[in-house]
Amino acid sequence: MQNVKIDIVSDIACPWCAIGYARLERAMEQLANELEFTVQWHAFQLNPDPSGKGEPILPALAKKYGRSEDEMRANQSRMQTIATQLGLNFEHIQQRLTAYTFDAHRLVKWAGELGRQTPLKKALFNAYFGEAKDVAQPEVLLSCVAEAGLDEAIAKQILASDQYAAAVREDEAKYRQAGITSVPAFIINERHLISGAQEVDILVTVLREISEQD
Repeated sequence: MQNVKIDIVSDIACPWCAIGYARLERAMEQLANELEFTVQWHAFQLNPDPSGKGEPILPALAKKYGRSEDEMRANQSRMQTIATQLGLNFEHIQQRLTAYTFDAHRLVKWAGELGRQTPLKKALFNAYFGEAKDVAQPEVLLSCVAEAGLDEAIAKQILASDQYAAAVREDEAKYRQAGITSVPAFIINERHLISGAQEVDILVTVLREISEQD
């Protein structure tokens, strides 16, 4: 069976990244009898300032996009509805604070060596959007590590060091140089780019077409 490689550039603090992966997961399930998939996650930071304290999400988004808080609230509510239909927990998406995700990305890099990237990403998405937890805090990260079936003691050592920091920065530089300025971005077989959280049927069609070309 043909293998399709999918590199996902995303941030834990990006709701469309969680929605996009949930849709991709459904597309991969529909194609399971035709194709095999290898998925690897790569780092992107929406809020790369380590000194910034978390701000309430609605005023932060309103300021960033030059829109009103009511508009942002409506947008977040629409995302919440979409996420719920996909089985995602976005219950506290509007109560969250902006998040610095560098350490979370370091742990995702480590999880990749153990074949547990996706479970860790899902746990992080759930903690942030479902529970409005601060995914910059070690105790929250360690809880997600445990949920993903990984060793908390090793994760604690990683957080206390600078392990995987270079790998995260390398990801960010590589994909920035490749012209990726927004996420999610799905790179198929290292050659084809799917931008944004596309609908399941579109993903099925595109993945099938790419597999036939390659």
